[in-house]
Amino acid sequence: MKTFKKTIDFLNRMKTFDLWGDKMEGISDNEKEDIYIIPTQNPYGLIGMILGGIAFIVGPQYGFIPVIALIFCVVTLFTFDKETEDNPWPFYLGIVLSLTGLAMFIGGATHILS
Repeated sequence: MKTFKKTIDFLNRMKTFDLWGDKMEGISDNEKEDIYIIPTQNPYGLIGMILGGIAFIVGPQYGFIPVIALIFCVVTLFTFDKETEDNPWPFYLGIVLSLTGLAMFIGGATHILS
């Protein structure tokens, strides 16, 4: 449990990391306050939804991809902050798509492309 909490803390710190260093360049203090008031989207939710889509598409052929996507979506769901972020649905969609891909793999179903 201690490792899980450290992982979640690390992921939360990485959400606000400015890779290029110019995210707030040329913005006044008043505008910065207004930006921080607006609810944002959790980047891990979007990544999880994309991974869930990939798991749904190729999951029936490769069973490890839905498992990885499902683990990622469930772990990063705990990084969702209700006060500063507005939409948990990408996490839920990623989980559902991953489970669907995993169920298709277990059941031996495939996508029919005609």
